[in-house]
Amino acid sequence: MFRRREPVPFAFIAEADRFRSNVAPPPRQRSSVSQIAGRWLLGLTLVAGMAGSLVLGMPALSTPSDPGTQQSQASQGH
Repeated sequence: MFRRREPVPFAFIAEADRFRSNVAPPPRQRSSVSQIAGRWLLGLTLVAGMAGSLVLGMPALSTPSDPGTQQSQASQGH
């Protein structure tokens, strides 16, 4: 009913690990000055945006130190 299968030789997998191609990938193109400047400008814009949002958002995130000093005009009877 159940027959044992023959063992499969896995030597071809070991050979594939050692295989090296003789085809070299094409050399990378050097970035132009405008591309480098554009990347720097984009990175600087992102960093400035994050720093600006942090500076502008900090007052909204901070809790008032003395909440009893601020009262609305309605509570004063005006």
